[in-house]
Amino acid sequence: MYAVIKTGGKQYRVAQGQTLRVEKLESEVGASIDLDEVLMVADGDNIMIGTPKVESGKVTAVIKGHGRGEKVRIVKFRRRKHHLKRQGHRQAYTEIEITGISA
Repeated sequence: MYAVIKTGGKQYRVAQGQTLRVEKLESEVGASIDLDEVLMVADGDNIMIGTPKVESGKVTAVIKGHGRGEKVRIVKFRRRKHHLKRQGHRQAYTEIEITGISA
Protein backbone atom coordinates (compact mmCIF):
# COMPACT_ATOMS: atom_id res chain seq x y z
CA MET A 1 0.00 0.00 0.00
CA TYR A 2 1.29 3.45 -0.91
CA ALA A 3 0.02 7.00 -1.18
CA VAL A 4 0.94 10.23 -2.90
CA ILE A 5 0.89 13.19 -0.51
CA LYS A 6 1.51 16.91 -0.87
CA THR A 7 3.41 18.88 1.77
CA GLY A 8 5.57 21.96 1.53
CA GLY A 9 4.62 22.53 -2.10
CA LYS A 10 6.05 19.17 -3.20
CA GLN A 11 4.54 15.75 -3.83
CA TYR A 12 5.91 12.52 -2.35
CA ARG A 13 5.14 8.85 -2.92
CA VAL A 14 5.16 7.24 0.53
CA ALA A 15 4.73 3.78 2.00
CA GLN A 16 4.38 2.65 5.59
CA GLY A 17 7.70 2.55 7.45
CA GLN A 18 9.42 4.90 4.99
CA THR A 19 11.57 7.80 6.25
CA LEU A 20 11.78 10.99 4.21
CA ARG A 21 12.83 14.63 4.45
CA VAL A 22 10.19 17.28 3.83
CA GLU A 23 10.12 21.07 4.15
CA LYS A 24 10.32 22.22 7.77
CA LEU A 25 7.22 21.54 9.88
CA GLU A 26 6.57 23.40 13.13
CA SER A 27 6.19 20.48 15.58
CA GLU A 28 8.23 18.88 18.33
CA VAL A 29 10.45 15.85 17.80
CA GLY A 30 8.50 12.68 18.56
CA ALA A 31 5.12 14.27 17.88
CA SER A 32 2.61 12.51 15.65
CA ILE A 33 1.22 14.49 12.72
CA ASP A 34 -1.56 13.91 10.21
CA LEU A 35 -0.95 14.76 6.56
CA ASP A 36 -4.38 15.47 5.09
CA GLU A 37 -3.47 16.42 1.53
CA VAL A 38 -3.58 12.89 0.08
CA LEU A 39 -3.73 12.94 -3.71
CA MET A 40 -3.80 9.19 -4.38
CA VAL A 41 -3.99 5.92 -2.44
CA ALA A 42 -3.16 2.54 -3.98
CA ASP A 43 -3.69 -0.84 -2.34
CA GLY A 44 -2.85 -3.53 -4.87
CA ASP A 45 -5.34 -3.20 -7.73
CA ASN A 46 -7.61 -0.86 -5.75
CA ILE A 47 -6.55 2.69 -6.68
CA MET A 48 -8.30 5.84 -5.45
CA ILE A 49 -7.42 9.11 -7.18
CA GLY A 50 -8.62 12.36 -5.65
CA THR A 51 -10.11 15.37 -7.40
CA PRO A 52 -7.85 17.04 -6.21
CA LYS A 53 -7.68 15.25 -2.83
CA VAL A 54 -8.98 11.90 -1.57
CA GLU A 55 -11.72 12.93 0.87
CA SER A 56 -11.20 10.20 3.49
CA GLY A 57 -7.46 9.87 2.93
CA LYS A 58 -5.05 10.42 5.79
CA VAL A 59 -1.37 9.66 6.31
CA THR A 60 0.05 9.65 9.82
CA ALA A 61 3.71 10.24 10.55
CA VAL A 62 6.11 10.71 13.46
CA ILE A 63 8.69 13.49 13.46
CA LYS A 64 12.17 12.01 13.84
CA GLY A 65 14.17 15.25 13.78
CA HIS A 66 14.90 18.64 12.30
CA GLY A 67 17.98 19.78 10.45
CA ARG A 68 19.52 21.82 7.68
CA GLY A 69 20.67 20.51 4.33
CA GLU A 70 23.96 20.88 2.52
CA LYS A 71 25.08 24.39 1.64
CA VAL A 72 24.20 25.56 -1.85
CA ARG A 73 26.69 28.12 -3.11
CA ILE A 74 25.43 30.94 -5.30
CA VAL A 75 27.93 32.98 -7.35
CA LYS A 76 26.98 36.00 -9.43
CA PHE A 77 29.76 37.09 -11.73
CA ARG A 78 29.97 39.71 -14.46
CA ARG A 79 33.05 39.59 -16.61
CA ARG A 80 35.15 42.72 -17.13
CA LYS A 81 33.07 44.67 -14.59
CA HIS A 82 34.98 43.90 -11.35
CA HIS A 83 31.79 42.32 -9.99
CA LEU A 84 31.73 39.08 -7.98
CA LYS A 85 29.05 38.30 -5.44
CA ARG A 86 28.95 35.13 -3.35
CA GLN A 87 26.08 33.84 -1.27
CA GLY A 88 25.21 30.57 0.46
CA HIS A 89 21.96 28.91 1.52
CA ARG A 90 21.07 25.95 3.73
CA GLN A 91 17.46 24.75 3.50
CA ALA A 92 15.76 23.64 6.71
CA TYR A 93 14.05 20.23 6.68
CA THR A 94 12.07 17.89 8.92
CA GLU A 95 12.69 14.16 8.86
CA ILE A 96 9.50 12.12 9.26
CA GLU A 97 8.65 8.42 9.38
CA ILE A 98 5.34 7.25 7.89
CA THR A 99 3.41 5.16 10.42
CA GLY A 100 0.05 4.64 8.73
CA ILE A 101 -1.98 5.15 5.57
CA SER A 102 -5.78 5.11 5.59
CA ALA A 103 -8.37 5.90 2.94
